[in-house]
Amino acid sequence: MNTQPTILVVDDTPANVKLLVDVLAAKGYAMLSAADGEEALARIAEHTPDIVLL
Repeated sequence: MNTQPTILVVDDTPANVKLLVDVLAAKGYAMLSAADGEEALARIAEHTPDIVLL
């Protein structure tokens, strides 16, 4: 099975999150995002990202 790597982007500046999500999604990565640490922990509990970008 060949699945896309999942990246979680965490940043409190929405423009930064949008930029990273747009660029990385265009490269074929599955994307998750969070605005703060609490939201990031919730995303990690729901999904298992391959990498977290802070």
